[in-house]
Amino acid sequence: MDEPVLLTGAGGRVGQAILRHIGDRFEWRLLDREQLGEEKRPDSVAEDDVFATDITDEAGVREAMDGVYAVVHLAGDPRPEAPWDSVLRNNIDGTHALFQAAVDAGVEKFAFASSNHAVGAYETTDRKPDLYRPEDEFRLDGTELPRPSNLYGVSKATGEILGRYYHDHYDLSVVNVRIGNLTEGHPPIDYERGQAMWLSYRDCAHLFERCVLADYDYEIVYGISGNDRRYYSIDRARSVLGYEPTDNSAEYEGEGENEPESADEA
Repeated sequence: MDEPVLLTGAGGRVGQAILRHIGDRFEWRLLDREQLGEEKRPDSVAEDDVFATDITDEAGVREAMDGVYAVVHLAGDPRPEAPWDSVLRNNIDGTHALFQAAVDAGVEKFAFASSNHAVGAYETTDRKPDLYRPEDEFRLDGTELPRPSNLYGVSKATGEILGRYYHDHYDLSVVNVRIGNLTEGHPPIDYERGQAMWLSYRDCAHLFERCVLADYDYEIVYGISGNDRRYYSIDRARSVLGYEPTDNSAEYEGEGENEPESADEA
């Protein structure tokens, strides 16, 4: 595909997972708050296609958005404990600015990096820890209402609702990816929740590749690998996007070093 794809938050964890695995797949425009070093961008991306700007900077965002076919929006404050003033500016106002600029520029597709924290409060005390285990049948599939576990989750649920508005009123194709636990190499060990929501780097890249290439209207899907342990359904990601994960946290249990829960966004 020759038309540009704008990747916001390109220097963060999710952005780097995408660029490492499919950096040569699209004509990228890369946007990050900080200037990206050469080690963080594919050789195929020209310096003129790298933008150091805040997503609340309307002029900077519109310059990066000009002529773009699709947007993969990752940028924002990724901290689960982020305070309200930060999530309001960076995650809500910034996401609104990206959506509006995309509509004004005639963008066709918008993939929004939502989060497991948008539905974290479904993990009630009477469901844990059973829902993290392979034999448990509880599943979230994207049809449920948001149930945030923190203010960061509130901001991600708000982003999903903004996407609903821009799809319904401006016919923008929007897919919201509720990202699980993204770690490189292997899933966390001795941490059932992290194994149940694990997303490998290569599966992350493949999922967002499908978000750019597939045809859809408005969707909410879960971003995890094909884990035996899971309480998120990936059926919708498979059927609508053509997502076919390669990895499974069960194949790594007992290997590697334990890791804390990873940040979801860049």
